[in-house]
Amino acid sequence: MTAVRKPKSPVVETASQSASPDLGRLLELISTFPKQTIALAGDLVLDQFVSGEISRVSREAPVLILRHRETRALLGGGANALNNLADLGANVLPVGAVADDASGEALVEILRAKTIDVSGIDVVPGWTTPTKTRFLAGWTHTSEQQVLRLDNEPREPVPERTRKSLASKLKRRAHEANATLISDYGFGSASPEVAKRGHGAIPSVLDSRYALLDFRRAGITAATPNEAELEALYGAKIGRDAARLEEFGRRALADLRLKALLVTRGKDGMALFEPGQHTHIIPIHGSDEAADVTGAGDTVIAVFTLALAAGATFLEAAHLANFAGGIVVMKRGTATLTRAELNAAIRASATSIR
Repeated sequence: MTAVRKPKSPVVETASQSASPDLGRLLELISTFPKQTIALAGDLVLDQFVSGEISRVSREAPVLILRHRETRALLGGGANALNNLADLGANVLPVGAVADDASGEALVEILRAKTIDVSGIDVVPGWTTPTKTRFLAGWTHTSEQQVLRLDNEPREPVPERTRKSLASKLKRRAHEANATLISDYGFGSASPEVAKRGHGAIPSVLDSRYALLDFRRAGITAATPNEAELEALYGAKIGRDAARLEEFGRRALADLRLKALLVTRGKDGMALFEPGQHTHIIPIHGSDEAADVTGAGDTVIAVFTLALAAGATFLEAAHLANFAGGIVVMKRGTATLTRAELNAAIRASATSIR
């Protein structure tokens, strides 16, 4: 475990509760979302939800027997971030890989049905499309609860030749975009090798599940890790320790050479770090009793990136992402949101403030 060390020089920035944002400005930014083009390099995942009604306990083993109700296939991982961008009205240019299997075909068909350009998606023969199958069980007239998750993942990341192809595609697509989004789930389609080809004068925003520090030379503008990922990065818990949150946030900001770091903290909201600026602590929007946090991080990075593409400051983008996260965690399953929902939440906040 990595020892917790103090910064080499004192951190002069101090954390402060973020002041209420200019809600009119946030609404103005949302109105420009359909004018934005986002190039996305992501690990594309298929999320399956198998729901059933509990009929009885099996005689063969102490397990529930479910009477199948339905199976739903949804976009997950980087494809969920892509789906959020599309449902917010943005033009999305995705770059990624799927296998020549049933999950890959289903994922591409969902994208085509949403009229999303799939020409940047490579099909890798013999590979495995990452697939997460969640089994939901419930009694008649009761809410379903997740009882099992089965992950079918590739044994190896996408081949080197595929990564080179994706890097070339991202470079071309970044020239057409207002921002790039990198969604790395460890399957190779959004590796540092791919990511560093997809930026330049436009913002580039990163969400990396397992390898944040590998992107330090990729020219990333901002990153959106959750608190657990920050803890894993530096080998210690944060919990209620504000000083440790400050230390780890500042270290990550410097280690990754970022202009901004947005740390999502569940029911504790978000923390935004920028060089030479006070840390902004943003309280959670809405209820702290989430219905389902599946894919919420994908929504956060999608809105944060889209807001930056529209000309938002990092703090404005963080506030918009915070509203979006509060909305989507109240939905079941891998969910997205619309501009109308985001507008309604901001107007409701304005009413409550008055």
